[in-house]
Amino acid sequence: MSEDWKAADAEKTLGSAAKTSGAGEAAFGAAKTAGAEENLDSAAKTSGAGETVAELINASLVYQEPERETPAVERCSFEVKKGELLSLVGPSGCGKTSVLSMLAGIVKPSSGSVLVSGKPPDPRDNQTGYMLQRDHLLDWRTIEDNVLLGLEVKGRLNDETREYALSLLDKCALSAFGGHYPRQLSGGMRQKAALVRTLAFSPELLLLDEPFSALDYQQRLLLSAEVHSIIKRGGYTAVLVTHDISEAIAMGDRIIVFSSRPARVRREIAVELGGGPMERRTDPRFNAYFDLVWGELEGGADNAR
Repeated sequence: MSEDWKAADAEKTLGSAAKTSGAGEAAFGAAKTAGAEENLDSAAKTSGAGETVAELINASLVYQEPERETPAVERCSFEVKKGELLSLVGPSGCGKTSVLSMLAGIVKPSSGSVLVSGKPPDPRDNQTGYMLQRDHLLDWRTIEDNVLLGLEVKGRLNDETREYALSLLDKCALSAFGGHYPRQLSGGMRQKAALVRTLAFSPELLLLDEPFSALDYQQRLLLSAEVHSIIKRGGYTAVLVTHDISEAIAMGDRIIVFSSRPARVRREIAVELGGGPMERRTDPRFNAYFDLVWGELEGGADNAR
């Protein structure tokens, strides 16, 4: 079990985690009986009515090495709808980041298709923005200059894009720190600056690869709530990879649970909880979602043994 799962399992708001997949199903059924208005399992893909921004269609990825082939992703199919925040969870090393890499166009699928805005993604375009676990801010550039770096590299820095980037700094409560250097900011503030840098060129799809994992627990909770608010208020479409089940539920409109490597879609779950991440964590149905996801993860791990 990863450290993130242990921390999530210990959260006060989570209650007791399910011990088996069957217990998760039972808890989930109880939550539905208690007041959910519809089937929250989105296996029928009814949760995301609207324009499709990105999709995987029977996509597989095999890494070729001189000595062997390593399957990373196997026949994955799912869609990301406009304005949706989609959470991806799965066992450590199952291939979640490989899925993000295909969506970013960094690697091409070995078979099947990956489409962003109806065409294969190209990292040279402005289709996707990729936010990593570390902020990777340049120590010798101010926060403002770091935020403008992507626009400079892409040759898109002008008065209009500069104004937009600085407006994002203001929305993230960082405008007063534009002249500061990364070493003068907290970890959470640095991650917000990295998010602004990613959003500055208005990507159609935002990819978040465990962006809060380097932060302490309190910072992680606070920053995840801020990032969720920024994404939703800005109307962005995002895919979040996380090992933290609670984080996936608190932030996601839907959750895709992957199997052990090679990653296969075990289940899609629509999260019918209102409000922001903090409010969701106190919703009486939160525990049932946790139990359901936990049961799927345990089932995938058992099948891999």
